[in-house]
Amino acid sequence: MKWKAIVAATVLAGVAFGSVVAADGTHDSRIALMKKVGGAAGALGAIAKGDKPYDASVVKAALMTIAENAKAFPDHFGPNSDKTDAEVNPKVWDNLDDFKAKANKLSSDAEVALAQLPADQAGVGAALKTLGGNCGACHQAYRITKN
Repeated sequence: MKWKAIVAATVLAGVAFGSVVAADGTHDSRIALMKKVGGAAGALGAIAKGDKPYDASVVKAALMTIAENAKAFPDHFGPNSDKTDAEVNPKVWDNLDDFKAKANKLSSDAEVALAQLPADQAGVGAALKTLGGNCGACHQAYRITKN
């Protein structure tokens, strides 16, 4: 049981630290936030696939990580941020309102899932499907992938 508390505390500390430190709008700060979201989605995916057993504390921590990081992410694309990042489509700054709306939708949907905490593997899968759709919509519009 103690390891679950340690994992939850580590995730929460990472969210708080990342929100404060990473708002400089650099490539590294953006990647750090996305890695947190990716790690949280991975934890949910492992439960949804049945690779890991359902654990409400893990689900709660993952959803909280996604909600908080998605909420903070648009702050990394301000007017003084690094606009030379080769992995960011310049359309982000041209369509900043849409970009922010997509991030806010991800955060909001994660908060809804958190409030209605999935109670089993199927519920986690359904929540992950919604959240993954949000991630995909933003990536499709604004991410430049490496070849």
